[in-house]
Amino acid sequence: MKYRCLVFDHDDTTVNSTATIHHPCFERFLQDYFPERSCSLEEYFLKNFSPGFVPMCREEYGMDDETLALETEYWQEYVRDRIPEAYPGIREIMLQQKQNGGLIAVISHSYRHNILRDYAANGLPEPDLIFGWEMPPEQRKPAAWPLKEVLKRFDLSPEEVLMIDDLKPGYDMALSCGVPFAAVGWANDIEPIETFMRSNCSLYFKRVSELAAYLQEQGG
Repeated sequence: MKYRCLVFDHDDTTVNSTATIHHPCFERFLQDYFPERSCSLEEYFLKNFSPGFVPMCREEYGMDDETLALETEYWQEYVRDRIPEAYPGIREIMLQQKQNGGLIAVISHSYRHNILRDYAANGLPEPDLIFGWEMPPEQRKPAAWPLKEVLKRFDLSPEEVLMIDDLKPGYDMALSCGVPFAAVGWANDIEPIETFMRSNCSLYFKRVSELAAYLQEQGG
């Protein structure tokens, strides 16, 4: 097995959550606290791609630390009873990885408890390690720290790990650690995002089935 550990992003890589949960939540938050502003789904994807969610909130909407904390609380309440669906085929990839004796880690901007809930609700195998939004800002993606911890805790070399993510923060993190990166584009059809990923990433998969076929070719 080429990749002893598959490191998955969560939102829009494992589960379909931005279009169905996170963007509607953000729009509702803006309506309540910034009624003169709005954010389209495409803009939300683009700004999460680069510069990232927190810089977007600060730079585009002028949110300070207090408002960001309020938005986080608002988001946590909104997602409490809303469970996103895993993309068809993701479960089979994860089960195959575990059956082959491999590891699964998650590095995400969602909270650990929500990730565990989503995995259980979708019948996905429980990850061996999770780093989510509960980590301090300096230990969140795109910082190298969580991916370096995966390597350290499992005694892995970078080439034994594959980072699977749909956005630039995951790419930046993997690049800083020398870890192979698989860009995935099944969550949206936004041209600037796909162009960047295809131009900069050696691996790009538009469908879950394409990722599954690639991993099968690698012996996983």
